[in-house]
Amino acid sequence: MTLTFAAILASAGLDPAEALVIRHAYVREHEDGTVGIHGDSSDAEILAYTSVQSANTRTFPAAPPRIWIVFRPEGGDRARLWSVLVNHGETDHDGLRRTFHLEHSELMADLRNRLVIQWRSPRTWRINATTAAAYPVMEIADSEPVRFPGFDALTLDYPQLQAVIREHRYAAWRTALSSVIGIYLITDTRDGRHYVGKADGAETIWQRWAAYATNGHGGNVELRNLDPSSYRLSVLRVFDPATPTREIDAAESHFKHALDSRRHGLNRN
Repeated sequence: MTLTFAAILASAGLDPAEALVIRHAYVREHEDGTVGIHGDSSDAEILAYTSVQSANTRTFPAAPPRIWIVFRPEGGDRARLWSVLVNHGETDHDGLRRTFHLEHSELMADLRNRLVIQWRSPRTWRINATTAAAYPVMEIADSEPVRFPGFDALTLDYPQLQAVIREHRYAAWRTALSSVIGIYLITDTRDGRHYVGKADGAETIWQRWAAYATNGHGGNVELRNLDPSSYRLSVLRVFDPATPTREIDAAESHFKHALDSRRHGLNRN
């Protein structure tokens, strides 16, 4: 059974009847003198190029939908996903060209530059998503590894934690967090309350955070009745696994006091 673009749209929660699909062509300059795009064009250049369309309704819809799914050309009949844009409406119309306010969305963001579909209409650069839905998926490439930012710069919201848990591109993050024990912070972003936690002994920071990703509370009574979707996790201090327990306990106590997480936060002791 052939995987089609329809399945990708469905998994992203997109209705094909409410989306436009574009495959750009690489043209450095059009016959009318307007600048095109090429293989080395930046994201900003592609966004600007996409935002300007012909005023001729035979070329471009008079009332384009809110979602624009944009592909780059890639030889022959291949089209590689660039981004899914949200159309916030027309901002200018000079009789020849129309300019739209477009911005990137997170829809299908995990498939950017990875998803390749077969473009069955070589002479057509834009089609309705209802037509593109039948196009076969030719490739979903492995994602590029995401560089670990370092413990001092690390912050994760709960959806990002879920991604770090399951996605191969975060392998370096899992390795780094599995190599240390220490003190970490969970902030409930709805009200700003803090929970200071520790990973010590045989339990690494990664093991503690994986528990939160699994059940939302990691066995902590203070967190059992909270919605984990608003959590933000960060690392306060890391230790070598050979560090004595008393040193880690002292650091945990210090941060609970400094952040006042016992009296005005989520720590009970």
